[in-house]
Amino acid sequence: MNLFKLRNLLTADRLPQSPFAGMPDHASVLMPLFEKSGQAHVLAILKADTEGYPWRNQVALPGGHVDEADGNSLATAYRELKEELNIDPEQVEVVGSLGFFQTIRATEIEAFVGVWNGDRSRLRYDPGEISMMLEIPLAGLIRTHVENRYAGNQPGVASLIYPTGKKKQGEDIVVWGVTAMIFHYFLEHLRRLSPKRFSPEDLSFEMAKKMHS
Repeated sequence: MNLFKLRNLLTADRLPQSPFAGMPDHASVLMPLFEKSGQAHVLAILKADTEGYPWRNQVALPGGHVDEADGNSLATAYRELKEELNIDPEQVEVVGSLGFFQTIRATEIEAFVGVWNGDRSRLRYDPGEISMMLEIPLAGLIRTHVENRYAGNQPGVASLIYPTGKKKQGEDIVVWGVTAMIFHYFLEHLRRLSPKRFSPEDLSFEMAKKMHS
């Protein structure tokens, strides 16, 4: 899967735009892709089980609200990646933006995708904010995308669910809400980039990370 072509597709294709003018709340997230056992994975987080926390027990991508000092949305994504998981900007090569997505709380999120070098030795997180890190096989996301007939369709947010393959206290951890919308959009780009090879069996990390070929 050639990410050089994906970068071009991301910049040339129509990206999600906000249907609301002047939304008061802005945030950005970053989807890190990395290699594990020769296969492409997504690094995500499970938010802490904290009473009153709006993202309680939800799967999310590293990110947060835009501060004036950040300068731009990508700077926010880098800052939050460092603050949440101790991943430095030089460890990630950003492929591009996936555009803008809206939450039910009227927050506008810009989502970026990048290739992380996969160095776990320095990973750190605050248990008060994050319950666990999730290494989600991209092949599993593709399998769900195809088998649930998400491919080529735009399911409603209530029916868009991606399993992570992980459990917490015996219950399956699944991706839903705005993070599932971001996953869906990204997977549709991969499908359109290489429809004949859009299958779990064909997706190796080497195919997914060829940035300069």
